[in-house]
Amino acid sequence: MKKISQSVLIEDDYPGCTIGAIVLPYGTIQIDAPPSPEDVRMYRASLMGLKTGAERILINLDSHLDRVLGAKLMDCPIIMHEKTAELIKARPGNVKLQGEDTGSDWESVNGIGNVRWAPPEITFTHDMTIHWSDTPVRVTHHPGCNPGATWVEVPSEKVLFIGDTVVKNQPAFYGNANLHEWIESVEYLADHFPGYHILSGRGGEIKPDDIRKQAETLRMALKLLEPVIGEDLTLEKIDVLADRIFALENYPNKYHAKYLQRVRYGVKQYMNAAG
Repeated sequence: MKKISQSVLIEDDYPGCTIGAIVLPYGTIQIDAPPSPEDVRMYRASLMGLKTGAERILINLDSHLDRVLGAKLMDCPIIMHEKTAELIKARPGNVKLQGEDTGSDWESVNGIGNVRWAPPEITFTHDMTIHWSDTPVRVTHHPGCNPGATWVEVPSEKVLFIGDTVVKNQPAFYGNANLHEWIESVEYLADHFPGYHILSGRGGEIKPDDIRKQAETLRMALKLLEPVIGEDLTLEKIDVLADRIFALENYPNKYHAKYLQRVRYGVKQYMNAAG
């Protein structure tokens, strides 16, 4: 695991999301989970050697399968925004996932059988504070990339987990997005956290330039999509729009097909919801 500050560690080697741990005197606050059962076991073993209290909790930063599939196997209380909880509760209670090609990382993970979703023990609406040391940890709602999108801040160490609000070296997930709210969240991020270690859920630590690029891409995507919302578009025309959004940034050739499918799938979901 990579040490970001005195109390904060991240792990970016598992498929899925960048996950994290805030190691405090009372216990460990875990940020998201790997989707693979084997990776969950490895990750839990790596946390056992940390000098911390016995208590553990898990915070899911949104409802995306990459970060919630392994939550139950983390075997600890779970915190999430109430809208994330609603989306998870709406899924079948015990389901074998079928391979709908969404361009998500979990789809390439072996060993995922029947999934039992982990309902949260604690939900919140706007913000909450966790007091597991002399300095609090703040959990706040910042919708846009996902209805329940959540940030976790360690103010004393100037560290902020932002989930999928800004992603690095890969396209965003548009399927559950509200682009207007998303742009507002990114602009808020750019203006209010000078000097912070800002940790993306896709790509680890990011810089101000990454935030600026994300805002530009989202604004361009909105300009392409907003004029045609409500129109009766064919799937082919939606794919053309998605391809134009995909072309706004450059990605490694080896991920071209996967990332293009991510954008096409997400734009179709976005248009269906918006229309």
